[in-house]
Amino acid sequence: MKILMLGSGFIGRFYADSLQGYRSKDKIVSVYSRGEEHAKKFAKDYKCDHWTTNMEESIAHPDVEVVCISLPNNKHEEAVMLCCKHKKAVITTKPLGRNAAEAKRMLEAVEKADIFNGYLEDLVYTPKFLKAYESVKNGALGRILWAKSRETHPGPHSDWFWDIEQAGGGCILDLGCHCVEITRSYIGKDIKPVEVMCWADTQVKPIDAEDHGIALIKYENGSIAQFEVSWTFRGGLDLRDEVMGTEGTIWINSFLRTGFEMFTTGKGADYVAEKAESNTGWLFPVGDELNELGYNHMFMDMFNSMEQGKQPKETFYDGYVVNAILDAAYKSAKTKQWEPVQLDIWRGKTGLTKESHLNEYDGDHYLVKEEVTHYGAKKVILKNKKTGKIEEKVLE
Repeated sequence: MKILMLGSGFIGRFYADSLQGYRSKDKIVSVYSRGEEHAKKFAKDYKCDHWTTNMEESIAHPDVEVVCISLPNNKHEEAVMLCCKHKKAVITTKPLGRNAAEAKRMLEAVEKADIFNGYLEDLVYTPKFLKAYESVKNGALGRILWAKSRETHPGPHSDWFWDIEQAGGGCILDLGCHCVEITRSYIGKDIKPVEVMCWADTQVKPIDAEDHGIALIKYENGSIAQFEVSWTFRGGLDLRDEVMGTEGTIWINSFLRTGFEMFTTGKGADYVAEKAESNTGWLFPVGDELNELGYNHMFMDMFNSMEQGKQPKETFYDGYVVNAILDAAYKSAKTKQWEPVQLDIWRGKTGLTKESHLNEYDGDHYLVKEEVTHYGAKKVILKNKKTGKIEEKVLE
C-alpha cells in the first residue's frame, strides 16, 4: 500500500513505525502536516518522497492509495470529505468524530462515495484482547453479563487535546471511545446499547473539559458495560479489562503490570513506555509497544481487508456507534439521569429482551448454587418454584 499520513505528531509516528515495519511491503509515500518543519522532519525520518502543508494536495497526490488520518479531532471531517472527493481509501484514528452528528456525516459520506473506510481502534487488536475475545466468542464464559474497561493516565501529549473546541470533549471522548468499543465487542457488536448513566468532573486540570469519568451502559439483552477513564491518574498508563459471564471470568492487565520490571537511577534512561511519568525508580517497560497496543494487528487487518475486497473488523459504522454512546454519556453527566442512546443508524439485532435468570434444577426447583464444601460434602441451594422458599440439599 502507498500511504499518505495526515499528521506528523505522536500518533502519526506510532502508526508509521507499525505501517512500515510489520507487513514489510507498505510505504508512506507522503506526509501532510500543518507545520512545515514537522512535515520535513517526518518525511526525512520515514523516507517519504513527498511532503506538504496543503491537505487537499496531499490527498489528491497520484501516488497515494490510502489516507491515514492522525489529526486532531476537529480536522477529521474535513479530511474524510476530501478523501470522498478524490475517491481515496481512508482509515482514521479514534474517535471518529467529536460527536455522533459529525460521525454520521462521515459514515454516510464514505458509503455514498463507495470508498474503503477503517476505524483505527487499536485496543481491540491487542494480542491479549484478541485471545480473550476468541474465548468469549467460543463460549468459554457463557452468556456475557458484564464487561468493564479502564484507561487512565496523567493526560495526553498534544495541546489540542486540552482544548474542548478542537477535541470535542475531555477524557471521556479521548479514552472512553476505547473502553466503549472494547466492552461492546465482548458483549456483542450486534447487541443494541440502549441507555447510559455517567458521572464526570474536572478534578485536577485547569481545563473546560472533564478530566475524570465513570459510566454504565445498558444493552438490550440485559448485559451491562462499565468504563472508568481519567487524565488525573498518577503512575503511568493503566489499561485493564474485566469480562464476567455465567460460566467464567477474564481479567486483563495490558500495560501497567507487564511482567517486565526494571529499577534505574535514571542514568542513560530516556523513553521507557507510553505515558510513563518517570525514568527513575521501579519502572514497568513494555517489550513491544507497537504490538502490545494493537497497531500491528490493526493495520494488518485494514490492508488485508482492502486487498481482499472486504470490510475490516472496525469501520466508520463502529466509530459512529461509539460516538452515539459517548453523546449519551455526556448528556447523562449533566442531567444526572439515565439517558437513551440515540442511534439514527442501527444495523444489529432488535427487539431483544433480558434472558431468564431462572436455572431449572428439577420440576419443583430452580438451582441457585451448587458447591463442594471443605469437608467434602456436595450440596445444592435451591429455590422452590411455588413457595419461593430457599432450600439446602446435601447430595453426598
